[in-house]
Amino acid sequence: MRTRLRLPRSSRRRLQRLDRKTRDANLRVRCRVILKVDQGLSARAAAREIGCVPSTAARIVARFLEQDEASLYDRRAENGQRKVDDDVRQALREILLRTPDAFGYQRTSWSLEVLARVLAETTHIQISVGHLWKVLRELKVRWGCARPIVACPWPAARRRRRVRELRELQRHPPRREVVLFSDEVDIHLNPRVGRDWMLSGHQRLVLTPGKNQKAFIAGAYDPRTGRIVCVDGDRKAVWLFLNLLRALLQVYRSARRIHVILDNYTIHKSRAVVAFLRTIGEKILLHFLPPYCPEENRIERLWRDVHDNVTRNHRCKTLQDLLDQVYLYLDSRLLVRWGTCRHV
Repeated sequence: MRTRLRLPRSSRRRLQRLDRKTRDANLRVRCRVILKVDQGLSARAAAREIGCVPSTAARIVARFLEQDEASLYDRRAENGQRKVDDDVRQALREILLRTPDAFGYQRTSWSLEVLARVLAETTHIQISVGHLWKVLRELKVRWGCARPIVACPWPAARRRRRVRELRELQRHPPRREVVLFSDEVDIHLNPRVGRDWMLSGHQRLVLTPGKNQKAFIAGAYDPRTGRIVCVDGDRKAVWLFLNLLRALLQVYRSARRIHVILDNYTIHKSRAVVAFLRTIGEKILLHFLPPYCPEENRIERLWRDVHDNVTRNHRCKTLQDLLDQVYLYLDSRLLVRWGTCRHV
Protein backbone atom coordinates (compact mmCIF):
# COMPACT_ATOMS: atom_id res chain seq x y z
CA MET A 1 0.00 0.00 0.00
CA ARG A 2 1.43 3.38 -1.03
CA THR A 3 2.00 5.88 1.75
CA ARG A 4 0.37 9.22 0.98
CA LEU A 5 2.28 12.32 2.03
CA ARG A 6 1.31 15.90 1.28
CA LEU A 7 3.60 18.65 2.49
CA PRO A 8 2.51 22.25 3.09
CA ARG A 9 4.16 24.68 0.71
CA SER A 10 6.30 26.21 3.49
CA SER A 11 7.59 22.77 4.59
CA ARG A 12 8.36 21.79 1.01
CA ARG A 13 10.43 24.95 0.52
CA ARG A 14 12.32 24.38 3.76
CA LEU A 15 13.23 20.84 2.72
CA GLN A 16 14.31 21.99 -0.75
CA ARG A 17 16.52 24.67 0.79
CA LEU A 18 17.97 22.19 3.28
CA ASP A 19 18.65 19.71 0.46
CA ARG A 20 20.64 22.33 -1.45
CA LYS A 21 22.69 23.72 1.43
CA THR A 22 23.44 20.81 3.77
CA ARG A 23 26.82 19.09 3.73
CA ASP A 24 25.46 16.03 5.52
CA ALA A 25 24.93 13.31 2.90
CA ASN A 26 22.53 11.34 5.11
CA LEU A 27 20.38 14.42 5.77
CA ARG A 28 20.33 15.12 2.04
CA VAL A 29 19.05 11.59 1.31
CA ARG A 30 16.27 11.95 3.91
CA CYS A 31 15.16 15.27 2.42
CA ARG A 32 15.09 13.88 -1.11
CA VAL A 33 13.12 10.79 -0.09
CA ILE A 34 10.43 12.94 1.54
CA LEU A 35 10.33 15.30 -1.46
CA LYS A 36 9.98 12.39 -3.90
CA VAL A 37 7.18 10.83 -1.90
CA ASP A 38 5.49 14.22 -1.71
CA GLN A 39 5.53 14.26 -5.54
CA GLY A 40 3.47 11.05 -5.56
CA LEU A 41 6.13 8.33 -5.75
CA SER A 42 6.16 5.31 -3.50
CA ALA A 43 8.98 4.81 -1.02
CA ARG A 44 10.39 2.04 -3.24
CA ALA A 45 10.29 4.22 -6.37
CA ALA A 46 11.88 7.11 -4.48
CA ALA A 47 14.65 4.81 -3.27
CA ARG A 48 15.24 3.63 -6.83
CA GLU A 49 15.61 7.19 -8.14
CA ILE A 50 17.81 8.39 -5.28
CA GLY A 51 19.95 5.25 -5.05
CA CYS A 52 19.26 4.08 -1.50
CA VAL A 53 17.84 0.88 -0.03
CA PRO A 54 13.99 0.65 -0.20
CA SER A 55 13.72 -0.29 3.48
CA THR A 56 15.68 2.85 4.37
CA ALA A 57 13.30 5.01 2.35
CA ALA A 58 10.27 3.36 3.99
CA ARG A 59 11.75 3.94 7.45
CA ILE A 60 12.42 7.61 6.61
CA VAL A 61 8.81 8.13 5.53
CA ALA A 62 7.40 6.34 8.59
CA ARG A 63 9.48 8.44 10.97
CA PHE A 64 8.52 11.63 9.13
CA LEU A 65 4.83 10.80 9.54
CA GLU A 66 5.37 10.37 13.30
CA GLN A 67 7.81 13.19 14.11
CA ASP A 68 7.56 15.58 11.14
CA GLU A 69 10.73 17.52 10.19
CA ALA A 70 12.51 16.67 13.45
CA SER A 71 12.87 13.08 12.20
CA LEU A 72 15.23 14.19 9.44
CA TYR A 73 18.03 15.17 11.79
CA ASP A 74 20.53 12.78 13.35
CA ARG A 75 19.33 12.03 16.87
CA ARG A 76 22.81 10.97 17.95
CA ALA A 77 23.44 14.66 18.64
CA GLU A 78 21.42 14.13 21.82
CA ASN A 79 23.67 11.34 23.07
CA GLY A 80 25.77 13.76 25.10
CA GLN A 81 29.33 15.01 24.84
CA ARG A 82 31.48 13.35 22.20
CA LYS A 83 34.61 11.43 23.17
CA VAL A 84 36.81 13.14 20.60
CA ASP A 85 36.73 16.88 21.22
CA ASP A 86 39.22 19.65 20.40
CA ASP A 87 41.41 18.75 23.40
CA VAL A 88 41.73 15.13 22.24
CA ARG A 89 42.53 16.25 18.69
CA GLN A 90 45.23 18.60 19.97
CA ALA A 91 46.67 15.80 22.14
CA LEU A 92 46.72 13.55 19.06
CA ARG A 93 48.63 16.20 17.07
CA GLU A 94 51.20 16.53 19.86
CA ILE A 95 51.63 12.75 20.05
CA LEU A 96 52.24 12.50 16.29
CA LEU A 97 55.01 15.08 16.54
CA ARG A 98 56.97 12.51 18.57
CA THR A 99 57.84 8.83 18.06
CA PRO A 100 56.59 5.73 19.94
CA ASP A 101 59.88 5.17 21.74
CA ALA A 102 59.34 8.52 23.51
CA PHE A 103 56.34 6.88 25.23
CA GLY A 104 58.17 3.65 26.15
CA TYR A 105 57.25 1.47 23.15
CA GLN A 106 59.84 -0.57 21.26
CA ARG A 107 58.92 0.93 17.89
CA THR A 108 60.34 3.61 15.62
CA SER A 109 57.11 4.36 13.69
CA TRP A 110 53.45 4.58 14.60
CA SER A 111 50.77 1.96 14.09
CA LEU A 112 47.08 2.62 14.75
CA GLU A 113 47.05 0.18 17.67
CA VAL A 114 50.03 1.81 19.42
CA LEU A 115 48.66 5.28 18.69
CA ALA A 116 45.31 4.34 20.28
CA ARG A 117 47.09 3.02 23.38
CA VAL A 118 49.23 6.13 23.79
CA LEU A 119 46.18 8.34 23.29
CA ALA A 120 44.35 6.41 26.03
CA GLU A 121 47.33 6.69 28.39
CA THR A 122 47.67 10.41 27.72
CA THR A 123 44.06 11.58 27.69
CA HIS A 124 42.30 8.65 29.46
CA ILE A 125 39.97 8.48 26.44
CA GLN A 126 39.60 4.98 24.98
CA ILE A 127 38.63 4.93 21.29
CA SER A 128 38.67 2.09 18.80
CA VAL A 129 41.15 1.75 15.96
CA GLY A 130 38.38 2.31 13.41
CA HIS A 131 37.26 5.52 15.12
CA LEU A 132 40.88 6.65 15.41
CA TRP A 133 41.32 6.19 11.67
CA LYS A 134 38.33 8.48 11.03
CA VAL A 135 39.77 11.13 13.35
CA LEU A 136 43.14 10.93 11.55
CA ARG A 137 41.42 11.51 8.22
CA GLU A 138 39.57 14.53 9.65
CA LEU A 139 42.94 15.93 10.81
CA LYS A 140 44.38 15.22 7.31
CA VAL A 141 47.11 13.02 8.77
CA ARG A 142 48.94 11.31 5.90
CA TRP A 143 50.92 8.10 5.56
CA GLY A 144 54.20 9.35 4.11
CA CYS A 145 57.91 8.68 3.95
CA ALA A 146 60.39 10.18 6.38
CA ARG A 147 63.06 12.47 4.92
CA PRO A 148 66.67 11.99 6.04
CA ILE A 149 68.57 15.16 6.89
CA VAL A 150 72.06 16.07 8.06
CA ALA A 151 72.57 18.66 10.76
CA CYS A 152 74.36 21.85 9.73
CA PRO A 153 77.81 21.95 11.38
CA TRP A 154 77.70 25.73 11.75
CA PRO A 155 76.66 27.33 15.05
CA ALA A 156 72.93 28.06 15.01
CA ALA A 157 73.40 31.83 15.27
CA ARG A 158 75.81 31.91 12.33
CA ARG A 159 73.52 29.75 10.18
CA ARG A 160 70.47 31.91 10.93
CA ARG A 161 72.40 35.09 10.20
CA ARG A 162 73.59 33.77 6.82
CA VAL A 163 70.11 32.54 5.84
CA ARG A 164 68.62 35.89 6.85
CA GLU A 165 71.14 37.76 4.69
CA LEU A 166 70.38 35.62 1.62
CA ARG A 167 66.63 35.93 2.11
CA GLU A 168 66.95 39.69 2.35
CA LEU A 169 69.02 39.74 -0.85
CA GLN A 170 66.39 37.68 -2.65
CA ARG A 171 63.49 39.85 -1.43
CA HIS A 172 65.16 43.20 -2.13
CA PRO A 173 67.75 42.87 -4.91
CA PRO A 174 69.60 46.02 -6.00
CA ARG A 175 68.38 47.82 -9.10
CA ARG A 176 69.15 46.04 -12.41
CA GLU A 177 70.47 43.02 -10.52
CA VAL A 178 68.96 39.52 -10.45
CA VAL A 179 69.05 36.84 -7.76
CA LEU A 180 68.97 33.20 -8.88
CA PHE A 181 68.95 29.83 -7.11
CA SER A 182 71.17 27.17 -8.67
CA ASP A 183 71.61 23.42 -8.26
CA GLU A 184 72.14 20.21 -10.23
CA VAL A 185 69.82 17.23 -10.61
CA ASP A 186 70.67 13.64 -11.55
CA ILE A 187 68.59 11.93 -14.25
CA HIS A 188 68.88 8.11 -14.13
CA LEU A 189 67.67 5.75 -16.82
CA ASN A 190 66.95 3.25 -14.04
CA PRO A 191 63.60 4.63 -12.84
CA ARG A 192 62.97 5.81 -9.32
CA VAL A 193 60.36 3.42 -7.95
CA GLY A 194 57.67 5.15 -5.90
CA ARG A 195 54.09 4.89 -4.67
CA ASP A 196 51.16 4.82 -7.07
CA TRP A 197 47.45 3.98 -6.89
CA MET A 198 46.79 0.34 -7.80
CA LEU A 199 43.87 -2.06 -7.76
CA SER A 200 43.73 -4.62 -4.98
CA GLY A 201 45.72 -7.71 -5.93
CA HIS A 202 47.49 -5.91 -8.78
CA GLN A 203 51.03 -4.53 -8.49
CA ARG A 204 52.31 -2.19 -11.16
CA LEU A 205 55.50 -3.38 -12.85
CA VAL A 206 58.27 -0.99 -13.94
CA LEU A 207 60.75 -2.37 -16.47
CA THR A 208 64.35 -1.36 -15.75
CA PRO A 209 67.02 -1.24 -18.49
CA GLY A 210 69.46 -3.33 -16.45
CA LYS A 211 72.49 -1.14 -17.08
CA ASN A 212 71.99 2.34 -15.72
CA GLN A 213 72.85 5.50 -17.61
CA LYS A 214 73.00 8.99 -16.15
CA ALA A 215 72.60 12.56 -17.29
CA PHE A 216 72.95 15.71 -15.22
CA ILE A 217 71.09 18.99 -15.51
CA ALA A 218 72.40 22.20 -13.97
CA GLY A 219 69.78 24.89 -13.56
CA ALA A 220 69.32 28.41 -12.26
CA TYR A 221 65.87 29.59 -11.16
CA ASP A 222 64.71 33.19 -10.94
CA PRO A 223 61.83 33.33 -8.40
CA ARG A 224 60.83 36.87 -9.40
CA THR A 225 60.20 36.16 -13.10
CA GLY A 226 59.91 32.37 -12.93
CA ARG A 227 62.59 31.83 -15.61
CA ILE A 228 64.75 28.75 -15.38
CA VAL A 229 68.00 28.38 -17.32
CA CYS A 230 69.23 24.81 -17.81
CA VAL A 231 72.26 23.04 -19.28
CA ASP A 232 72.83 19.28 -19.36
CA GLY A 233 75.75 16.89 -19.72
CA ASP A 234 76.93 13.36 -19.03
CA ARG A 235 78.94 14.27 -15.90
CA LYS A 236 78.47 16.52 -12.91
CA ALA A 237 81.77 18.26 -13.53
CA VAL A 238 83.23 21.76 -13.41
CA TRP A 239 82.62 22.31 -17.12
CA LEU A 240 78.88 21.69 -16.60
CA PHE A 241 78.70 24.47 -14.01
CA LEU A 242 80.82 26.75 -16.23
CA ASN A 243 78.39 26.14 -19.11
CA LEU A 244 75.58 27.27 -16.81
CA LEU A 245 77.45 30.46 -15.90
CA ARG A 246 78.06 31.20 -19.59
CA ALA A 247 74.37 30.65 -20.29
CA LEU A 248 73.46 33.08 -17.51
CA LEU A 249 75.71 35.72 -19.08
CA GLN A 250 73.80 35.33 -22.36
CA VAL A 251 70.31 35.28 -20.87
CA TYR A 252 70.91 38.15 -18.41
CA ARG A 253 73.32 40.24 -20.48
CA SER A 254 71.29 43.39 -19.70
CA ALA A 255 71.60 42.87 -15.94
CA ARG A 256 74.28 44.84 -14.09
CA ARG A 257 75.05 41.92 -11.79
CA ILE A 258 73.88 38.31 -11.36
CA HIS A 259 73.69 36.89 -7.84
CA VAL A 260 73.64 33.07 -7.69
CA ILE A 261 72.64 31.35 -4.42
CA LEU A 262 73.87 27.75 -4.32
CA ASP A 263 75.25 24.98 -2.12
CA ASN A 264 78.85 24.15 -1.24
CA TYR A 265 79.41 21.39 -3.80
CA THR A 266 83.07 21.15 -4.89
CA ILE A 267 82.48 22.03 -8.55
CA HIS A 268 81.08 25.39 -7.46
CA LYS A 269 84.37 26.35 -5.75
CA SER A 270 86.96 24.95 -8.12
CA ARG A 271 89.94 26.92 -9.40
CA ALA A 272 88.48 26.98 -12.89
CA VAL A 273 85.30 28.62 -11.59
CA VAL A 274 87.30 31.18 -9.58
CA ALA A 275 89.40 31.99 -12.65
CA PHE A 276 86.30 32.34 -14.85
CA LEU A 277 84.64 34.70 -12.37
CA ARG A 278 87.82 36.77 -12.24
CA THR A 279 87.82 37.20 -16.04
CA ILE A 280 84.25 38.58 -16.09
CA GLY A 281 84.79 40.97 -13.22
CA GLU A 282 81.85 41.16 -10.80
CA LYS A 283 79.18 40.32 -13.36
CA ILE A 284 78.37 37.10 -11.44
CA LEU A 285 78.61 36.77 -7.65
CA LEU A 286 78.24 33.38 -5.95
CA HIS A 287 76.55 33.25 -2.53
CA PHE A 288 76.98 29.95 -0.72
CA LEU A 289 74.32 28.59 1.61
CA PRO A 290 75.24 27.10 4.99
CA PRO A 291 76.09 23.38 4.70
CA TYR A 292 73.18 20.94 4.60
CA CYS A 293 70.42 23.53 4.16
CA PRO A 294 68.69 22.35 0.95
CA GLU A 295 65.33 23.75 2.04
CA GLU A 296 66.74 27.26 1.56
CA ASN A 297 67.50 26.61 -2.12
CA ARG A 298 64.26 27.30 -3.97
CA ILE A 299 65.21 25.31 -7.06
CA GLU A 300 65.15 22.09 -5.00
CA ARG A 301 61.33 22.09 -5.12
CA LEU A 302 61.44 22.24 -8.90
CA TRP A 303 63.74 19.21 -9.08
CA ARG A 304 61.43 17.30 -6.69
CA ASP A 305 58.53 18.04 -9.03
CA VAL A 306 60.56 16.69 -11.96
CA HIS A 307 61.17 13.42 -10.11
CA ASP A 308 57.54 13.16 -8.98
CA ASN A 309 56.11 13.76 -12.45
CA VAL A 310 58.72 12.38 -14.85
CA THR A 311 61.46 10.12 -13.51
CA ARG A 312 59.46 8.16 -10.93
CA ASN A 313 58.19 4.87 -12.41
CA HIS A 314 59.06 6.11 -15.92
CA ARG A 315 58.99 3.78 -18.94
CA CYS A 316 61.52 5.47 -21.24
CA LYS A 317 63.84 3.03 -23.02
CA THR A 318 66.70 5.44 -23.75
CA LEU A 319 68.30 8.22 -21.78
CA GLN A 320 67.62 10.72 -24.57
CA ASP A 321 63.89 9.91 -24.44
CA LEU A 322 63.93 10.52 -20.69
CA LEU A 323 65.72 13.86 -21.11
CA ASP A 324 63.18 14.86 -23.74
CA GLN A 325 60.39 14.04 -21.27
CA VAL A 326 62.08 16.14 -18.59
CA TYR A 327 62.35 19.18 -20.86
CA LEU A 328 58.83 18.59 -22.17
CA TYR A 329 57.58 18.67 -18.58
CA LEU A 330 59.50 21.87 -17.86
CA ASP A 331 58.10 23.45 -21.02
CA SER A 332 54.49 22.44 -20.36
CA ARG A 333 54.67 23.29 -16.67
CA LEU A 334 56.84 26.39 -16.66
CA LEU A 335 57.05 27.92 -20.11
CA VAL A 336 53.72 29.73 -19.92
CA ARG A 337 54.78 31.67 -16.84
CA TRP A 338 58.51 31.39 -16.72
CA GLY A 339 60.14 30.19 -19.91
CA THR A 340 62.75 27.45 -20.19
CA CYS A 341 66.18 28.05 -21.74
CA ARG A 342 68.22 25.01 -22.67
CA HIS A 343 71.90 25.42 -23.52
CA VAL A 344 74.09 22.43 -24.34
